[in-house]
Amino acid sequence: MPSVLSLEQVRALSNTAAFNRWCGIEVLGADAGRAEIAVDWKPELGQYAGFLHAGMVAALIDTACGFAATTVAGRVLASHFAVNCLRPAVGERFVAKARVVKPGKTQVFTACELFALGGGEQRLVATGETILVVVGDGGIKGE
Repeated sequence: MPSVLSLEQVRALSNTAAFNRWCGIEVLGADAGRAEIAVDWKPELGQYAGFLHAGMVAALIDTACGFAATTVAGRVLASHFAVNCLRPAVGERFVAKARVVKPGKTQVFTACELFALGGGEQRLVATGETILVVVGDGGIKGE
């Protein structure tokens, strides 16, 4: 799988997104077909019981999968994603590890695992899958 975007380019791409900057998303790694991102816990990312909000769980999975896809396909846009919340997301830091399952010319299939880190432990808290559409530089064809 040839790499389309490098780690430095994925980091630069992440920094262009105001949402990613607000959340504090850090790109830890990116290479051909893989991406790893992290965010430190802060109360603004939580829900009423003090867990990481399910919307944030989904955002981390979507973002990591998108970055993994960009390493092989360039610009992409999510067309479908599913998230499985396995346990309450409680931790000091959250790490999403995504990989491309099947790259294609128009769609890229990915999978991701989200871990909560804290107290010297790493616990799997969610999994997810996405289908991303390759949009290229000029937007989605047929618009």
